[in-house]
Amino acid sequence: MSNVSSKHQVTLPVEAMRQPGLRPGDEATVRLVGDGEVMVAARGSRVRRHPGIATGIYPGGELDQLRDEWER
Repeated sequence: MSNVSSKHQVTLPVEAMRQPGLRPGDEATVRLVGDGEVMVAARGSRVRRHPGIATGIYPGGELDQLRDEWER
C-alpha cells in the first residue's frame, strides 16, 4: 500500500516499477481509469529507453549492406 504525500506524490512499489521497466527519472503517463482508480504507464518506447541494447547482433558490415539494398 502506498500513501499520497501532501505534495500529491505516491511511492510505487519496486515490482510496480520493475515489470514495466520504469526507472527513477523516467516519464510516466497517469490516467483516470475508473471511479477512484488511476493507471500509471511507462511513457515512450522501450527501444528509445534502452539504446544500444541490440549492439552486436549483426556481423560487421551487414547492416550497411542491407541499407545499400534498400536504397536501390
